[in-house]
Amino acid sequence: MKIKRMPVGVYYANCYILLDEEKMECAVIDPGGNADTIKSALKDLNVENVKFILLTHGHADHTGAAREIKKSYNAPIYISEKDCDMMRRGAYMYGDIHDIVDNFLVDNEELDLGKLKIKVINTPGHTPGGVCFLVNGVVFTGDTLFNGSIGRTDFEGGDQKTLIESIKTRLMSLPNCTIVLPGHEERTSIEKERITNPYL
Repeated sequence: MKIKRMPVGVYYANCYILLDEEKMECAVIDPGGNADTIKSALKDLNVENVKFILLTHGHADHTGAAREIKKSYNAPIYISEKDCDMMRRGAYMYGDIHDIVDNFLVDNEELDLGKLKIKVINTPGHTPGGVCFLVNGVVFTGDTLFNGSIGRTDFEGGDQKTLIESIKTRLMSLPNCTIVLPGHEERTSIEKERITNPYL
C-alpha cells in the first residue's frame, strides 16, 4: 500500500492517492482542485487505473477536481447521499458534482481496491454526510478530525455536538496506533488526539 498526499486548491485541502501496488489500482480521495497536479502524480506513480474517486464530504475544496479526474480516467465518484442532496440544493460551500455522482457510500461497507479493503465510517457533524475511510491501520478523516482540532460546524448542515459524538464513538474506538490522515495540515494518530485534542 502506498499513499501520496497533495495539498490542492486555494484552501490547500489534502488530496490523497491510495495505491495497491500489487494490482496497481488506486483511489483518489478528495480531489479538491489542481487536477493537473493530481494527474501528474498519478503518472509519476505509473497509475493508469483509477478505480474510484472517494469523497469524505461535499464541500467544494474537497470535490473541485472530481469532475475532471472522472473524465480523464473514467472513474466513478462515491459520496454520501446526504451530502449529494445538499449539493443539489446548492448549499453554501458545496461543489457542483451532484449530477455526476455514481454511487452512494454506505456506513460500514467495504470497497475492494486490489487486495486492500476500504471501510466506510459515517461521521456526520462537519456536514450531514461526512464519512471517513479506514484501510490497513490508516484512517482518512477529511474535515472530521484534524491534528489538534476538529472540523468547522458553522456551515449549513454542520452540528458540533453531532461531530464530537461521531469522533468519540466512531474514531476514538479505533486502535491507538491508527494513523490519521486529515483533510488539511499534517498527519496525526488516534492516540495523540485522544490525549491532546482540546475538543475531545
